[in-house]
Amino acid sequence: MSKAFTRESDADADDDDEVSPGQAPLPPGTRNYLTPPGYRRLRDELLALIDEERPKIVEIVSWAAKNGDRSENGDYLYGKKRLREIDRRIRFLSKRLDIAEVADPALHFGSDQVFFGATVTYANSRGEQRTITIKGVDEADNLAGEVSWISPIARALLKAREGDEVRLQTPGGAETLEVLAVTYPAPLAQA
Repeated sequence: MSKAFTRESDADADDDDEVSPGQAPLPPGTRNYLTPPGYRRLRDELLALIDEERPKIVEIVSWAAKNGDRSENGDYLYGKKRLREIDRRIRFLSKRLDIAEVADPALHFGSDQVFFGATVTYANSRGEQRTITIKGVDEADNLAGEVSWISPIARALLKAREGDEVRLQTPGGAETLEVLAVTYPAPLAQA
């Protein structure tokens, strides 16, 4: 196949920088709220990509390019593809960290009002209880009971207090939730 018909330019991938696969977009003009551990995790991932993974792939691509015909060179083709993926992720993480605002939920320790970082136990009108933790868009894990602060449930619960009832608009109609408990992580002891 002629090189004219292959997609090798990084410009092709530039359109995908706004949202990484599996990531929710941030509302326009908002900050990217993160807990301190979430910020560290994203920063560590960025540094690992820049300092470790990208140089290894560049070395592989460089070696593979010296082996002659690139059109059927699997190491070269896979390496170039992986390099584009790494560069796309680096751009995404850099943009997200540039607008990051670290909000330490431990500052609200002992409070009964729901803010970013709260772990909230609530009950619906059928008496079913659920516990969620409100986290940043880039760190929330639904399987671990974490929801992003822009999710409908988090928006309904924010600023409510223990004992309050809030309305959540769902596809099945409006639902009333009662806030049963609000907890925050304890502040770390300063040494």
